[in-house]
Amino acid sequence: MTKADKIAAFDPNGVGVADAGLFGLPFTPEDAELVVIPVPWEVTVSYRAGTALGPETVLEASAQVDLFEPNIPDAWQLGIALDTFDDDLAARAADLRLEAEQYIDGLSTGAAPATPDLPARATAAGQELREWLRARATQHLDAGKLVAVLGGDHSTPLGLLDALAARYEGAEADGFGILQFDAHADLRAAYEGFEYSHASIMYNALRIKQVHKLVQVGIRDICEAEARLAQESNGRVTVFYDAYLQEERLNGTSWKKLCKKIVAHLPQHVYISFDIDGLDPKLCPGTGTPVPGGLEFEQACYLIKYVVKSGRRIIGFDLNEVAPGTDPDWNGSVGARLLYKLCNWMAVSQGKLKTTEF
Repeated sequence: MTKADKIAAFDPNGVGVADAGLFGLPFTPEDAELVVIPVPWEVTVSYRAGTALGPETVLEASAQVDLFEPNIPDAWQLGIALDTFDDDLAARAADLRLEAEQYIDGLSTGAAPATPDLPARATAAGQELREWLRARATQHLDAGKLVAVLGGDHSTPLGLLDALAARYEGAEADGFGILQFDAHADLRAAYEGFEYSHASIMYNALRIKQVHKLVQVGIRDICEAEARLAQESNGRVTVFYDAYLQEERLNGTSWKKLCKKIVAHLPQHVYISFDIDGLDPKLCPGTGTPVPGGLEFEQACYLIKYVVKSGRRIIGFDLNEVAPGTDPDWNGSVGARLLYKLCNWMAVSQGKLKTTEF
């Protein structure tokens, strides 16, 4: 059945089918315009575990998402599909996570680690994950797909960033920027001894020469070394602290004006890295490291939309740190809806969907 046949046969007003594709849609990675790669990886979560179940949690909740977008009428017809799960990847991450938990507990008590070689083994595994994801993402990009990553902890998307960066080889002036939604700066070098720690993702991303700019939004948990790195980056890193954004709002500055200020720091091509703990933790109570404060759901969506309205092009994105919570699972519900927004607005930015809004 062709994609056109699937669209003609599909009822977007029908009941969501739990065992269907992402959002209950009938598409496969072969006929979809946008492919989401699930990365159920979680090795170095600092506070509490569960984010490796994020892709499964979002997939299950996505069947309950109504597909109509008032400002993007044909959104569901784009074709969004979830790539296949790699069970070996999840199993390896689970084994390493158990060892890392004991290792990190030992660090907190000052005890000598029982497995001193663990950081080296975890780094090797993280490098393998990075290379696997780069190859997988490159395959989809070469096929003309839009590509996103659904984690997992926040260490997961480096391979996608590598694959996108390869599109800018020899054209450094045309590099791209990262818009990061997060409670944490994630600028630590090899946090707790782990090079591919979830707390080191942006430190590692900045080592990619094609990443010309990092704009962080909602930050409210940061160490001195991270703040100093940003301050000494010669403008490569701009941090919009949550305290600053909330104070400006209390002083009467509109969110629209703040979004304009944020987006002004971004280059033409933008990658969005969304750690769900960038939202107010009431929206994602199951996430690995919740922090008071943060953005409301519609604030985040407005900023994403403003990036597109500015004429910038979203070249890829990741959504991470969604962990299952209580039943019914509020975390999965919010994560699935955020994923749908990110997919649709990336497609609008690339001319694959049309919006009536601007």
